[in-house]
Amino acid sequence: MKFWSLILVVLLFNNCAILNPVRKSPYKLYMANIKDQPFDAIIVPGVPYNAKKWSDVMRLRILWSKFLFEKGYTKNIIYSGGAVHSQFIESRIMGLFAEAFGIPKAYIFTEEKAEHSTENVYYSYYLAKAQGFKNIALATDPYQTSNLYSYIKKQKLDIKLLPLLLDTVLIMDRTEPKINPEPARMSDTAFNSLKKREGFFKRLRGTMGKNIEYTEEDKIRRETKAN
Repeated sequence: MKFWSLILVVLLFNNCAILNPVRKSPYKLYMANIKDQPFDAIIVPGVPYNAKKWSDVMRLRILWSKFLFEKGYTKNIIYSGGAVHSQFIESRIMGLFAEAFGIPKAYIFTEEKAEHSTENVYYSYYLAKAQGFKNIALATDPYQTSNLYSYIKKQKLDIKLLPLLLDTVLIMDRTEPKINPEPARMSDTAFNSLKKREGFFKRLRGTMGKNIEYTEEDKIRRETKAN
């Protein structure tokens, strides 16, 4: 990782109130939730894949999931994300990297519909429930954790928060493993980038979770937990 890229990542992931407005520091939030381990599954939101340069953000999220799995803090990992900005299905790419890091395929699940971070959480939550998973956590960088905190709270989703601890990940081997990305590639005819399909305001609504078709079950859950 180049020096200035590392500095940017540190600034993004630290406990700065402007860049990372999580109410608790990432470490305190992590410690408050890790006591509920082992989790049945963690949700890891996707990042667009660039075959020429592996994204630092994707690298850190996958390594964080690897750390949690190898420590026995989670039994399974759900990578989430469709082919949003490139032909590569983000969750499949992350799953391929995770396998290359030594995580058995049997414990890797992919949610391939989400196109926004709120959808990563929502669709992965129901995928987890369909698998019979009950104890679920979101495992991503502190900045995204803070962005999704209010959405999880509003929807009354029973999801714990395990923000990435940068000092833990930075001492891990961050060498990019070799993968064959082709199994994650959509065909030219099937792929249509999000920016071509949706205007700015619809994408903004998607970021806020407004494009999700909520069900009666969602309504009941929100009302039940509000009382």
